[in-house]
Amino acid sequence: RLSLSSSGVHCAMGLETTVIGSFPKPEYLSLPDWFKSGHEGMHAATKAYSKILAGQSRMDQERLEADVMRATQEVIDVQTACGVNVVTDGEVRRENYIHYLCRFIDGIDFDNLAKTTIRNGACSVELPAVRGKVTWRGPLDVASEWRKAQEVSSAPVKYTLPGPLTMIGTLHNEHYNNEEALATDLAAIINRHVRALRDAGCRHIQVDEPVFARQPKKALDWGIKMLDRCFEGVGEEIEKSVHICCGYPNYLDEENYMKADPSAYAQLAPALERSCVDAVSIEDAHRHNDLSLLAHFKRTKVIFGAVAVARSRVETQGEIADRLRSALEHIDAERLIVAPDCGLAFLPPAILKEKLRNMCAAAQQCGPGCKRARLA
Repeated sequence: RLSLSSSGVHCAMGLETTVIGSFPKPEYLSLPDWFKSGHEGMHAATKAYSKILAGQSRMDQERLEADVMRATQEVIDVQTACGVNVVTDGEVRRENYIHYLCRFIDGIDFDNLAKTTIRNGACSVELPAVRGKVTWRGPLDVASEWRKAQEVSSAPVKYTLPGPLTMIGTLHNEHYNNEEALATDLAAIINRHVRALRDAGCRHIQVDEPVFARQPKKALDWGIKMLDRCFEGVGEEIEKSVHICCGYPNYLDEENYMKADPSAYAQLAPALERSCVDAVSIEDAHRHNDLSLLAHFKRTKVIFGAVAVARSRVETQGEIADRLRSALEHIDAERLIVAPDCGLAFLPPAILKEKLRNMCAAAQQCGPGCKRARLA
């Protein structure tokens, strides 16, 4: 029997499932990939992507687009076969989830990278520099990208966009006197794309703001206000979500990498509950939260990270289901959506599929009426 969730997604009588964004690129897709180089190799992928874009003939562009769509079809087919209700295009055409959009913004210089540190000083990198007022140049058409993905998908396709604070985190600002002013102009650019996606028929739009977790004070001072501006003019016809993970490692199974303060989610929750977003995406598998956090969200849905994306160990259906039942002690089933912690691009394909299958199977075991019995 199928039910219609509050987001308009058909799912069996369990919890709704989605993914966050990225998937591994297949070998035949000749695009640079940040996930194969890590944080410190980010500039290598950035430079390589710039070189590809500069040297392409029309025939090269057509061949690459055919490979991108082949990869898009494959990653969507994997998701639907595993039971994911709301899928993504796997972000297979991007070198990373931030700079792909930045490349089409005037004022951001990709030709002369600036050396700086990122992730609270965790590593030194060369980044694109903001050397003028940021304005949209194009010709990237996100609505067209979404349409192409939706045409090869039997499930609703969610489109993901980087948020202003997170964009600033991987850019070197040499122009604006303060970050809030830069964020204001970036939010206007993102809003342009959100509205284009809405007009094209996309009903699931996610803004990625992992830097919220690493810099909660900035998020509270002006970051969440900018998030609202990203979605300005968009109503209830769109499920508006924000993804806030706690950080990527440099490689799969790296355990002692820098992550955000575990208290960040609780600091952010009240303001996010007051924001315009319909759903907040958090990680929980790699590092468990105090699940009383979920009670902060009275109207907002929680996209709950149920499988780790930086560990090769595959969580069992039982482990995932037990954690979901614990979560359901603090939030209604109709507002709990199951997902991986973050993007899946670090994972080998066989492990990725097993994790997604177990996640979706566990979500089907949990739904209205399946929460644990509360202690008296």
